[in-house]
Amino acid sequence: MEVQPASGDFKPKTVIYAADFSLCSENAGPFAALLATQFNAEFLIAHGFVLSQSAMELEAESSRGSKSLQRIDLETALDEAARRFGHNASQPKTLLLEGDPRQVIPVLAKQRAPSIVVLGTSGRGMIERGLVGSVAERILRTNNGPSLTVGPQVPPLKPEPPAFRRVLYATGLSSAAAQGARYAVAIAKAFNASMEVLHVAHEDDVERPEQLKALQQRFHEVLDGLVPEQAETLSEPSAVIELGRAHERILKHIQETSADLLVLSIRKSSHLWLQSRLSGAFNIISNAPCPVLTITG
Repeated sequence: MEVQPASGDFKPKTVIYAADFSLCSENAGPFAALLATQFNAEFLIAHGFVLSQSAMELEAESSRGSKSLQRIDLETALDEAARRFGHNASQPKTLLLEGDPRQVIPVLAKQRAPSIVVLGTSGRGMIERGLVGSVAERILRTNNGPSLTVGPQVPPLKPEPPAFRRVLYATGLSSAAAQGARYAVAIAKAFNASMEVLHVAHEDDVERPEQLKALQQRFHEVLDGLVPEQAETLSEPSAVIELGRAHERILKHIQETSADLLVLSIRKSSHLWLQSRLSGAFNIISNAPCPVLTITG
């Protein structure tokens, strides 16, 4: 499906690259710069940190407002990140935020809304292989806007365009999940990409045919108000998946279609978004071979 102009477009005014200076975070930087360029948005490279006890004491005791070595090192790292990624977008601004990154990054995103938070994810050893890092997970859970995650299975962004040629929009059939349509359409339009829709439904919701029909009707009604030009096409399911194995089927579909971007639209109350690091959504984010734009409602 080639995406045509739609009303109610999402256009971020700020792209926030949540840098933590890890290897996975480094891979997310070029994607953040690309989005900022494509949407002509402000590009912020932000890092949240907590002062060590010794650094806190040094700064508190200084009558001349001297900076600790910890703060100086982080400012230097941010400046270096700005030099690395600035050539792909308007010169990025750097922002060093004192506080737990799991709290200050979502607050910044809300202050700069409409925004997109871009961050890298990583596993934590053999036992936790394939899981989202705790900081990234908390940001995803608390950020009310869209978050683009670049996991350890995502290859580095190639310099030649287009970055996103095939967008996969995976969504449930609830009215809340339908909110992700405008984001999926906006990304596909911005990159002149094709878009495929994959519906995710709980097996209990489709025990009888009339239940599925009612879900589709409510989904369509929401879409009609968000993207009326695409509502009819977007409400036609490519597949209906049993929720228990949804993450497996979505990951398989990405591989089969060579999707460049997954837009994952889910309810925070769904089984895909359980308060567990083993829940389906985080399994998808950690193992997807492409970036994942997550929208929750």
